[in-house]
Amino acid sequence: MGLTLYNTLTRRAEPFEPLEPGHVRIYMCGPTAYDRGHIGNFRTFCAGDLLRRYLKWKGYRVSHVMNITDVDDRTIRGALAQGASLREYTEPYVEAFFQDFDALGLERLEHFPRATEHVPEMIELVRRLLERGYAYIAERSVYFDISKFPDYGRLAQLDPSQVHEGRESSDAAYAKEDARDFVLWKGGPRPEEGEVAIWDSPWGPGRPGWHLECSVLASTHVGQPFDVHMGGVDLIFPHHTNEIAQAEAGVGVPFARFWVHSEHLLVDGRRMGKSEGNFITVADLLQQGYRPSAVRLLLLSAHHRKQLNFTFEGLRDATQRLDRLLDFRWRLRTHPVSADAPHSGLLGLVAGARAAFEAGLDDDLNVSEAWAALFNFVRDVHALLDRRPVLRLSEREAALELLRDLDRVFGVLGLADAEAERLDPALERWIEARLAEREEARRRRDFRRADEIRQELEARGVRVEDTPAGPRWKWASGA
Repeated sequence: MGLTLYNTLTRRAEPFEPLEPGHVRIYMCGPTAYDRGHIGNFRTFCAGDLLRRYLKWKGYRVSHVMNITDVDDRTIRGALAQGASLREYTEPYVEAFFQDFDALGLERLEHFPRATEHVPEMIELVRRLLERGYAYIAERSVYFDISKFPDYGRLAQLDPSQVHEGRESSDAAYAKEDARDFVLWKGGPRPEEGEVAIWDSPWGPGRPGWHLECSVLASTHVGQPFDVHMGGVDLIFPHHTNEIAQAEAGVGVPFARFWVHSEHLLVDGRRMGKSEGNFITVADLLQQGYRPSAVRLLLLSAHHRKQLNFTFEGLRDATQRLDRLLDFRWRLRTHPVSADAPHSGLLGLVAGARAAFEAGLDDDLNVSEAWAALFNFVRDVHALLDRRPVLRLSEREAALELLRDLDRVFGVLGLADAEAERLDPALERWIEARLAEREEARRRRDFRRADEIRQELEARGVRVEDTPAGPRWKWASGA
């Protein structure tokens, strides 16, 4: 059985084969550079990283694009508030995005195009839509006429008559012939925005609409049609719906074949939001002493089409699961071996785990089944090692190779190894502060508090050793 993916466009799981044999082209909606991304954003990005890694694991070549929205209403308002240029305002948020992206071990993609770098191509698509009769000009702005596109709304399973004004509030201030239409080009400069983001066009100065950006960036970098479009479920309507309409009307061929959407991440059962006081970033978690590899494991712990409820208890559990893997690898590496020891049956466990892992991910990237395959393998091999004081060398190497191979997809062991070699400064400061507080508690003979701090450190995967020269720490795995 090969890979199947649930396609939002058809509402069913379908066998996946790329348009070009051996080569998969993916577009994913990326960050908007007006604030630091939260862990919900990175849950979606991790789902994209999982698909990318798994496709490569199966032998495909992957061309993967993620846009960076560096011009929209929010970035313009932010730049105006700071008295900065658009680039000056957005650049720190772009840098923060890549810091978090790298911290979680996401593979760098082939392209990270910025919207502001492709405005001429956006103007060209608007021109084609006007020529083909899918768009019209009103008060210096250009709008897409959804009544001219019969398939409008099929991704969201909406009848065009069900679309109402207000679903796209950023367009409310613009004149339209029909409230359901959406803006392609926002005429300007507008008094409240000034000259922060203005480009010349055949129909007057202005700037591109948000939806237009992704259609153009996708077709420019992965062609049209392409294989997979990814993003969060909140983008199905109106953003992805409008992407399809303008891209297909402008070019005359389908846009994307598979639409893969990730469900929301909740925090203690609630939607994340600054007003709720539960807006959490990757940097927040690292500053509190959590390891990026454990955060990554947690974000990949549930199927992308199911909501994931983030709790700190769940993150501590992810840390413990990570340490189980690291401890297991250390035990394998240090278990006595011999080139001619009797066969133990370990090769059968290796083959079974690999088959179960692949079967799980072939089933619409079912990570729960894939993780179960790995941890069942860990359990069974621990039991085998308990019975076998000496292991055949070739079997031990096969088991270690399996861990390396599966981690090409999961990406947690390699990230944990990198953390041990290059500790994140924020995490190191947190650990050192806890150790100093523990030493002070011991000096005061407050051993209860000292034990609490030790337990807090161990919950984050840090093991403390008291030596004559003072306390030392290491990752609990010892590997």
